[in-house]
Amino acid sequence: MTHDPRQLRDAFGAFLTGVTVVTTFNAEGQPIGFTANSFTSVSLDPPLLLVCLAKTSRNYAAVTEAAGFAVNILSEAQKDVSNTFARPVEDRFAAVDWQRGPFGSPVFSGVAAWFDCATHSVVDAGDHAILIGRVEAFENSGLTGLGYARGGYFLPALADKALISGQDMPQVLGAVAERDGAVLLTEAADGGLALPALELGAGDGVDALTTHLASLSGLPVQPGLVYSIYEDTRARRQHVIYRATLGEGAATGGVFFPVEALPLERIADAATRDVLKRYAAEKSLGNFGVYVGNQERGRVHAQPVRS
Repeated sequence: MTHDPRQLRDAFGAFLTGVTVVTTFNAEGQPIGFTANSFTSVSLDPPLLLVCLAKTSRNYAAVTEAAGFAVNILSEAQKDVSNTFARPVEDRFAAVDWQRGPFGSPVFSGVAAWFDCATHSVVDAGDHAILIGRVEAFENSGLTGLGYARGGYFLPALADKALISGQDMPQVLGAVAERDGAVLLTEAADGGLALPALELGAGDGVDALTTHLASLSGLPVQPGLVYSIYEDTRARRQHVIYRATLGEGAATGGVFFPVEALPLERIADAATRDVLKRYAAEKSLGNFGVYVGNQERGRVHAQPVRS
């Protein structure tokens, strides 16, 4: 059986992971590194871990031939580090505070944890190699790691804190639901347009939004990550907006509008207009963030998408 590589990659992306930067030195003694979310512990005795490296990587020969490597688990505050090591920057290490670990590979400051490893083995695995390292030294800072799922970064502690802060008021769950570059909008009570949304009832959870989207649109729903969390101080409601992807088929409810031509003039709610304007701008850049605040003021926590 053959599989579409893009669809398979998207399915793999449903698994929530952390974000790491793998580092070592090349034959010329220069530090090199790359982002990787294909990291896992393997064994406690002996202490082993693994990461995967694409054979197309420009670092492939240097990393697979090195005597050792380090795995730096990035913290929530290190989105810029992630961005730097995910792109072809000339001198990536100039933008990060690092030093040689006890076994000799570069380890970063401010990470959730780092592991300095000896290369235990390199296993051929299709279009990747599996690097198995023996942990020679490690440090655990206790910081929360940066999360990654379905093509974007997320901040676990940020979402939890914001959701907990709104538990004393009614919650409205909504979605920027996209398919093939178009967003689904519904008719609002004032005759304009709005995001698909529902107010949570007693005992309801986030799954209620997925059920609502499927019932409204008649389409398969792939839920995504939190996109915007804000308190409507006038209505005393907390709005939590998620990203979602809708499947193929004819929609039974709502209308799709191209992201680049959203009818913002037909949306009376200013906060919803702001959500959609930000989504259109971030979609064009490929970088999504999480807004936290109220309907007038807040902060977008930028989360660069890994290249």
